[in-house]
Amino acid sequence: MMQHVFRRGTSAKKPVLLLLHGTGGTEHDLLSLAELVDSEASVLSVRGNVLENGLPRFFKRLAEGVFDEQDLVFRTKELKEFLTQAAIDHQFDPSNIVAIGYSNGANIAASLLFHYADAVKGAILHHPMVPIRNVPMPDLTGIHVWIGAGANDPICTQEESVELKDLLEEAGASVGIHWEHAGHQLTTAEVKVAKSRYEQIFR
Repeated sequence: MMQHVFRRGTSAKKPVLLLLHGTGGTEHDLLSLAELVDSEASVLSVRGNVLENGLPRFFKRLAEGVFDEQDLVFRTKELKEFLTQAAIDHQFDPSNIVAIGYSNGANIAASLLFHYADAVKGAILHHPMVPIRNVPMPDLTGIHVWIGAGANDPICTQEESVELKDLLEEAGASVGIHWEHAGHQLTTAEVKVAKSRYEQIFR
């Protein structure tokens, strides 16, 4: 079981928002973001099980921007199994999950999409990278993904964001991308655009 917070929303019809923090974050970091995106939705916010110099992450990396792919695959499976069990424990529909991730959390959310067709029905990815390359991807037809990217992001380049978009679209997903004239930080403007997109698709 992964350390997490579950808050039941006021509307059972709304998606369950799966919150996935960035490096050094906790399961409490993105709760205010979820409140902004959809205050009526249930929230499942998870803490990564990996520590890097004492900082929580969702999977290991070998260097900045270089992922430990073996650990990534293992941790992605671990998260998928956690979601299945959490749906039973907290009594929500596992087919009604929308992931919201930032940085490392966005990367593990993208990895869920790369490995499982039924993990989430949609995702809001703030500053993600391509999690893994040269793997057979599932059919993502009907899954909506929104990518928030920084035009001057030193960690996640524009080319990386576009490549991720292309790979997801090739697998059948419907993907939108939004550019902020900013770096790797998550801006208020970006969150507002994400909220607007979420409302168009999921409400």
